Amino acid sequence: MTGTAPAARPLLEVRGLRVVFDGFTAVDGLDLTVAEGELRFLIGPNGAGKTTLIDVVTGLTRPAAGQVLFDGTELVGRREHRIVRLGVGRTFQTSVVFERLSVVENVDLAAAFRLGLPRLLRVRRGVSGTVAEALERTGLTALADRPAGELSHGQRQWLEIAMLLAQRPRLLLLDEPVAGMSRDERERTGELLLEIARDHTVVVVEHDMAFLRSYARTVTVLHEGRVLTEGDVAQVQADPRVREVYLGRRGAGDEPAVPAGGEVG
Repeated sequence: MTGTAPAARPLLEVRGLRVVFDGFTAVDGLDLTVAEGELRFLIGPNGAGKTTLIDVVTGLTRPAAGQVLFDGTELVGRREHRIVRLGVGRTFQTSVVFERLSVVENVDLAAAFRLGLPRLLRVRRGVSGTVAEALERTGLTALADRPAGELSHGQRQWLEIAMLLAQRPRLLLLDEPVAGMSRDERERTGELLLEIARDHTVVVVEHDMAFLRSYARTVTVLHEGRVLTEGDVAQVQADPRVREVYLGRRGAGDEPAVPAGGEVG
């Protein structure tokens, strides 16, 4: 008799989440579960609640109602730095690096974020194993001494990911990591996500449907602050509700988002 592998336990659990801004409901009773070790993509039209969800998970936004559990620990009400120390890291749509510092100094500073104040103030000598590993995994070792301000757009995004890895998170939340990248950079980033997902849980907010089809495993579609559907890429693309949502929101000159080509709108 062939045994069945046990299901991975939930790492992130969102229950009944509701966020309201000046009378506008950005997230409306959202429920979401991400299992440990999962690579999950979030898509949806503008205003679907994707970035707001990440903001709540990371402590940037306080919800009106609901729970956000990380490995059973409630995140709602916790400060951002405490959530980072629990093992949750994120990137933003706009790259946030210290341009005058070198690549390795940026990563080293991120790694030091977990340290207590005495160790943080101590002069650091050499490159730690954690920092060296983060540079190696993101392909930035050869650029370690270059000022971050001299990096290409794609390299800056990889630097942000390296900075996250140096914090040793269990959950990485990446907000549009391939926006503005060249084709080669998107492919490199896709391979990087697959490699990172071998030993991390990764949630990616993305609009590039071609990228999604190449690298996504499980996709959650958000619409008007709720989960519309979930499944693999083929299931999501075939769902008539998803096609209706995207096609119904097209403006002049916009490309269809979910059919066979183009990008998510």
